Amino acid sequence: MGEDEDVEMGKRSSAASSTDLEQAMPATTAVSMDGGISERPKNSPAWMAAMGAGHLNRLLVSNPSSPKSRFAPKDPADQKRSSFNSSASGSKPSSPKTPSSTQDIHRKDSEKYVLFRTRSSKIEKQLSRLREEEIQQQQQQHHQLDPGDHPEQQQQSSKPIHHEDHSAQVPAGRYFDALQGPELEQLKESEEALLPLDQRWPFLLRFPISSFGVALGLGSQSILWKNLSTVPAMRFLHAPEIINTVLWFLAAIALAGIFTTYLFKAIFYLEAVRREYYHPVRANFFFAPWIAAMFLALGIPPSAGVTLHPWIWCCLMAPILALELKIYGQWLSGGQRRLSKVANPCTHLSVVGNFVGALLGATVGWIDGGIFFWAIGLAHYLVLFVTLYQRLPTNEALPKELHPVFFLFIAAPSAASLAWEKITGDFGIVSRIAFFIALFLFSSLIVRINFFRGFRFSLAWWAYTFPMTAISIASIHYCQEVSTPVTQALATILSSVSSATVALLFVATMCHWLVWKTLFPNDLAIAITNRRRKRKRHSHGSEEDFSTSSGNGSSKSRDATSTSTDWSCAILPSVEMSTSSCFGTKTKVID
Repeated sequence: MGEDEDVEMGKRSSAASSTDLEQAMPATTAVSMDGGISERPKNSPAWMAAMGAGHLNRLLVSNPSSPKSRFAPKDPADQKRSSFNSSASGSKPSSPKTPSSTQDIHRKDSEKYVLFRTRSSKIEKQLSRLREEEIQQQQQQHHQLDPGDHPEQQQQSSKPIHHEDHSAQVPAGRYFDALQGPELEQLKESEEALLPLDQRWPFLLRFPISSFGVALGLGSQSILWKNLSTVPAMRFLHAPEIINTVLWFLAAIALAGIFTTYLFKAIFYLEAVRREYYHPVRANFFFAPWIAAMFLALGIPPSAGVTLHPWIWCCLMAPILALELKIYGQWLSGGQRRLSKVANPCTHLSVVGNFVGALLGATVGWIDGGIFFWAIGLAHYLVLFVTLYQRLPTNEALPKELHPVFFLFIAAPSAASLAWEKITGDFGIVSRIAFFIALFLFSSLIVRINFFRGFRFSLAWWAYTFPMTAISIASIHYCQEVSTPVTQALATILSSVSSATVALLFVATMCHWLVWKTLFPNDLAIAITNRRRKRKRHSHGSEEDFSTSSGNGSSKSRDATSTSTDWSCAILPSVEMSTSSCFGTKTKVID
């Protein structure tokens, strides 16, 4: 009881002395940190520093119109400004809002992956309703202005809040603004990603649609070795049939594994699949699984004795026809996804599907179906070839320098020559014209092989191997029609180069997958924002400008820092404050 009475009497005596001193001091007098009394004009920087540094219990201010509640942040927005200005002045924030443990950091990072998870329509409606409520609450908080705020701060607080809906469709022009590289797979330095770049994302988010290129390369190789072992003009090589069987099984395993994995990605991360579908380059790889399946049908080992049924052709060509109606319709109607803007060498995949489908249709006995798709492929290949060959200024997806992606130029004419031979029954004039076009394009790329150095390995390189295999198969059939030592040497050289390229890629893929663990890096192409948020940093790092824009290139700028006076700028008694974050236009040292 005695100790409690002493504590209570101490509190009363302290309060009494504080009241007496407050009444005795003039309006321009303040108590410093060391207990001394100094004359300082009211509202001066030193006066504000003394008030912020005294933590409000060691300050005595005689102005009764300044309540203590004014020195504390009134809402979350003020707390954020207080923390920002405190960090700009080099001092410790008064009320830090950082997570208290690493578990909170991992929890917040994991919440970002929810943006790409698959959700039902009912959940989508609930989330959209919650987003609208959140926007309304933020606008109400920003409209509740304090009477002592600076006029510029009031004007900024009255501006509407722009909320970005990441589930909305990303415009085609946004991919060109935010990404770079021949495959539009690299994020520009001026852009921000929706997902953390310093962490390893979930495997399904890192698994791209371009992985089907592995099945394309292995499946086309099985067809090549089937022709090397069965075509009479190439019997002098004595190619064993077992190679065709092994490659066919490898291609089947690769296609089944990749298809299953990507199916799980579509189930759990549908938003990531949608972003790949709207990607100007990745959209063409949605033809790859069906083309790879047709390669398996055409490359079945002869020893299996399997006869293909026409329903196989119908099942494989139905999704290709549906994709063509969508994509070719966008080329015809124009808009953001017109051909002159989104055309790139990978667009040949959408054309090659027609010629491979025509080859399979003629193989199963449906000649008219083969001619139908061959005609569609020819019409769109001519348009695409002219568009890419001209390098129009409006074409933003075409690489400025040579890249392995340019080998896709030879895929369509090579497949067209083989399909027309199967339709007509001989390697006639049309087949030879298409083969010679492919041969010339291949030669023009080979003589510039030095330009293909210095590119980072990716799974998409597998998609560039099957065009080399296709021209090798076409050369074998031409050798069968015109059997001379020159044609035999040409077919042997092309087949050797194609097989060696696939073997090297297979070894590189296994090393990146099993040894270096770098086969599936973070897929930055799907993590771009719907609107541009470009950050410009000044020399002192005290001010940052964020500009938001849509895919058409228009931008709006807003200042992220507040120019109004903030009490949190004065926390320590002696600190050097920059002009952009605190009081005036000059740098001052407050004693």
